[in-house]
Amino acid sequence: MRVAIAGAGNVGRSIARELTENGHQVLLIEREARALKTASVPAAQWLLADACELASLEEARIQDCQVMVAATGDDKVNLVVALLAKTEYGVPRVVARINHPKNEWLFNEAWGVDVSVSIPRLLSALVEEAVTVGDLVRLLSFREGEASLVEVTLPPDTELAGSRVGSIAWPPDVTLVAILREAQVLVPTPDDPLEPGDELLFISAPEMEPALHDLLATATNAQPGSADSGSSSS
Repeated sequence: MRVAIAGAGNVGRSIARELTENGHQVLLIEREARALKTASVPAAQWLLADACELASLEEARIQDCQVMVAATGDDKVNLVVALLAKTEYGVPRVVARINHPKNEWLFNEAWGVDVSVSIPRLLSALVEEAVTVGDLVRLLSFREGEASLVEVTLPPDTELAGSRVGSIAWPPDVTLVAILREAQVLVPTPDDPLEPGDELLFISAPEMEPALHDLLATATNAQPGSADSGSSSS
């Protein structure tokens, strides 16, 4: 897979490093010469150019990329890069970094964004995930909010302990995709039993999150003061 990344700062270089290590072809586009730290990701291609200019994107052959990542520290730049990549070059998948939560509403299909990642919101969700037991925590949204990755840690008193995954009537449009159990990552099968302390990762339609929460809450012997639980927003 060929991936172009606009912005070769810490975030862009980290993404490029991960992708090249996984065997993908990566092009880093950076307009500041001082940020061209080519030795930091030697397996990537580097281009000194402004990703907001059509001539630069032509030189980068963006039309040959399967993914465009707008990873600069400027939300305006990321929106322009996303829009050009999608509308001018038809890049199938455009991922954009959100630096300031107040701009989150702009990062949608109208601006060519398929997936947006808000660093502040993601950090907030990870903090909640680390300290919350029994409540749904939304970690990421996909396709403009059409689906979400949500997590719940089963409490010690869950009535789901011992229940097989396939015997539970999960809500429609909700799929259990992984069980994190101690140091293991399990791909669930219908015969796998659940255990207290399991971290369950679901892909869910947002409108099904309340039903999933209700199912899990009903299966928990609520402790005093724990009734006001609900899913967090991303």
